[in-house]
Amino acid sequence: MPKMKSRRNARDRFKVTATGKVMRRHSYFGHILTKKTRKRKRHLRRNTAVDAGDAKRIRRMLLA
Repeated sequence: MPKMKSRRNARDRFKVTATGKVMRRHSYFGHILTKKTRKRKRHLRRNTAVDAGDAKRIRRMLLA
């Protein structure tokens, strides 16, 4: 039986930390940045943890 492949889309979008949390980027930081405040853009740069309900599914996509 061949090896299971991870979903490439999920592999590029999510990272699993050493403690096991699944991290993601914020949305709304791709374009049209001129009208967004400095504070808002600064906060959007940080990564954030995925909700617990979604983390299980994402982890399965990464390991499958």
